[in-house]
Amino acid sequence: MSKNSNPILQVFDKVSQVNSRYLSRIKNIAKIFVTRRSEWSIGIYLGESPFSFVSANTIINPVLTAKDITDVPAHFVADPFMVREDGIWYMFFEVLNSLQNKGVIGLANSNDAYKWNYQQIVLDEPFHLSYPYVFKFQNDYYMIPETSQASSIRLYKATNFPTKWSFIQTLLSEKDFVDPSIFQYNNLWWLLTATSQARNTLRLYYSQNLMDTWIEHPQSPVIKGSKNIARPAGRVIVFDGKIIRYTQDCERVYGHQVRAFQITELTTTNYQEKEIKNNPVIKASGLGWNQIGMHHIDAHQIDKDKWIACVDGKRYQLVFNQTLITKSLANINSI
Repeated sequence: MSKNSNPILQVFDKVSQVNSRYLSRIKNIAKIFVTRRSEWSIGIYLGESPFSFVSANTIINPVLTAKDITDVPAHFVADPFMVREDGIWYMFFEVLNSLQNKGVIGLANSNDAYKWNYQQIVLDEPFHLSYPYVFKFQNDYYMIPETSQASSIRLYKATNFPTKWSFIQTLLSEKDFVDPSIFQYNNLWWLLTATSQARNTLRLYYSQNLMDTWIEHPQSPVIKGSKNIARPAGRVIVFDGKIIRYTQDCERVYGHQVRAFQITELTTTNYQEKEIKNNPVIKASGLGWNQIGMHHIDAHQIDKDKWIACVDGKRYQLVFNQTLITKSLANINSI
């Protein structure tokens, strides 16, 4: 007997078609009221080297989320940098202010770097701020946040560490500088930063003094046309005579994983680097707070063969359009 001549099967087909149309309409309605948004949060990883980090069982990750921010409405927290002063860890990070849709710089502190307490927003400008690269020089603390919306690289100094910061001067201008990363090596200051709209170009600058003229390296850009190795992903570290830079791998998805490179030659005329063998250093876990991406690391050596790093991770979150839901309910009630 054919399917078409069986009345019972015909009934089931009609029911299936109705259910399919019904489910399709439900999905379309849900898309109107519910959207999927990526959400960044901050974690702490431990490792035996600057190339090998894991989420340890002794730490409950994430250690900071948007829900911890108390003084502004926040969509997410990301790009953490930390320093240790008088036995206390201080972490600076981007807070995306959901009211202004603009990044500001937040502060948290910790006695052990495992459990963190949010403090306050410490830096806010008319333009977007992120990637608050904090470092110490001659007993003073400085910060170079990303200020690409201002088409410049700006230097800030702590006038009352860690809460008060003042703008000192513009180091570089007239380019769309992204994730500027500064370090010292061989009595010179060096700065790596991504440029171009695609964020696939890495430029290198140097200066004899922090607040003197900055010169673009003759081999700059040192990376061109590569989304998987160009954009900086955290503090450049110098240890045991080695220079390590971390880079975002954004080839497939923005902020998917972080890779490491060793800069093998760095002079005012030459630049060479090689990729670390056991890349990526950190990557998306596939579930939880870092389900779909990790794009930042700030690594610190705290003992022999013992490293700690603040990192960030991204997941998807379903967000309800409360305003639209409220209006729809009001329209229904008025019928």
